[in-house]
Amino acid sequence: MNSEGLSERIHKIAADAGIGTIAVAVHDYQDGTSFELDGERWLHAASVIKLAVLMALFKSVEQGAFHLDDPLHVRNRFKSIADGSIYHLEPDRDGDGECHGRIGRTLKIGELARAMIVRSSNLATNLLLDLLGIEQIQQTLASAGIKGVRLVRGVEDLAAFDRGLYNQMTAHGAVELLRLVCEGSFLNAGSREQILSILFAQEFNAMLPAKLPRDVRVAHKTGEISTHSHDAGIVYCTGRAPYVIAIFSESAAASDPRSRAVALISSLIFSRLTA
Repeated sequence: MNSEGLSERIHKIAADAGIGTIAVAVHDYQDGTSFELDGERWLHAASVIKLAVLMALFKSVEQGAFHLDDPLHVRNRFKSIADGSIYHLEPDRDGDGECHGRIGRTLKIGELARAMIVRSSNLATNLLLDLLGIEQIQQTLASAGIKGVRLVRGVEDLAAFDRGLYNQMTAHGAVELLRLVCEGSFLNAGSREQILSILFAQEFNAMLPAKLPRDVRVAHKTGEISTHSHDAGIVYCTGRAPYVIAIFSESAAASDPRSRAVALISSLIFSRLTA
């Protein structure tokens, strides 16, 4: 990658959008090179943390703990890690209404995994978190050598949030997670193929893919809350090996320019890598 002046260009795009913190990590499989700008900076993970749940889920399936076709009871009742209090998820804050429509019935584990990523369902995420157990997910990530992810609680656990307990990631950590899909040392080929299928089906595409050529395919997971807009994915272009990229941003308040800035940075890096 031609990285000359790249950090300055990224900072300029971020500043123009009112972004206070921008973090970028890239690993290119074409030549094995990497680029990082504040890639080790810890930020609120938002929904990109769901990648960690997805990787741990498929590892547990490989180990025979359960099958993707197994049914799981759908409920909207979760226990806070902070004080044991019960909390519920609001349907209007969830990207997928189907899971809420199935409360009291069942969905297959594989269906919940897809809803967690493709439409960023918080309910599906918490159900899978309870199934796997946060400690077990942490152990799985450690066994994979992932250091840039801190998963500590379920989504919308406000009692924990009020105590300063929230999920964190670095842009480098997001790239670490996605490299598990590209490389064969941790997950088997079948798992990696299924994970890619889920990531390719992502329905929120205003960031990484938005300004790339139409023939480019991006397997990715977004994360957006009031102060953060993130996207992390694997970019597949014709005629070259893929690259893995994570762009994390933080600003005072949500704004359309923040997502657009992530898209512009994605396009800038694409042009540097494919020039």
